[in-house]
Amino acid sequence: MARPALTVALLLRTTALVEACSQWLPTNRYEPIVVDLSAEDGLVEALRQRRDNIDAVVVEQPLLDAQTREQLISSSLLFPAVVVGEVKGHVDYHAEELHLPEDQLEQLGYNVDAAISRFLRQGRAEGRQGEVVAREVWKLSNRLQERLGYLGVFYKRDPSRFLGTLSNEERSELLQSLQRTYRDLLISYFRDPAAANQALESFVNTAFFSDLPITRAVEIHVNLIDEFWKQLRLEGHKNDFLQDYRLALLDVMAHLCEMYRRSIPPDIPLTGAASPLSRREIESNDSPDLTS
Repeated sequence: MARPALTVALLLRTTALVEACSQWLPTNRYEPIVVDLSAEDGLVEALRQRRDNIDAVVVEQPLLDAQTREQLISSSLLFPAVVVGEVKGHVDYHAEELHLPEDQLEQLGYNVDAAISRFLRQGRAEGRQGEVVAREVWKLSNRLQERLGYLGVFYKRDPSRFLGTLSNEERSELLQSLQRTYRDLLISYFRDPAAANQALESFVNTAFFSDLPITRAVEIHVNLIDEFWKQLRLEGHKNDFLQDYRLALLDVMAHLCEMYRRSIPPDIPLTGAASPLSRREIESNDSPDLTS
């Protein structure tokens, strides 16, 4: 039996963003609800009223000022989150948030997948300060775990959204979006490591959940470096330093390999209803494509 779609609250003021985010959330997996933020109560009260009916949020970055963030945390209103806006390298909401610029929303569904898995994994591993916050996070984590099944979204990707199963148009749009993300990674890699890390997370998350072939990731890197090389040559600048950006590609590969390693649960029960798949079946279903 198909599991019910998870509810994603769209906390967005811009109509164009609402339309774009609704378009790029897969309906077989997520049910977006547009939260009216025009009321005087604002973002915090809107989330408080819907606390038990929200599984994740997509939130516009300007809404997360310092005061709002403090109110969200003090009210234990923590959800898996994708922050839409400029990649600045700092935390806007909470430590497990993910960031996605407006020109890369084609990756939204994959990043919501990643935000949920990251929230579950990091929340269990690190815990939370404060009894009330810890209790609320525990309640949400358990609700998500029940709805996602024992393995959770991190361990069971959606093959219908793999790159190889998308239409030609969807595949082209996703690859172009990934190229923009990788460009952001390269531009900030040495200049702003914190921002580069956020771009790297976005790229790797989409690569993992879309089953991006390793050769495609290398191709994106090579093409962008070639563009930079030609531009620098036209402007009369030295371009020898571009070889240093091989470190960025190695970084991406290391993070992607780690995601594949973590995608196989170490301690699946061998008996009982909570073990729908064997370890061998999981490895077979989710093994990375290294050849195409």
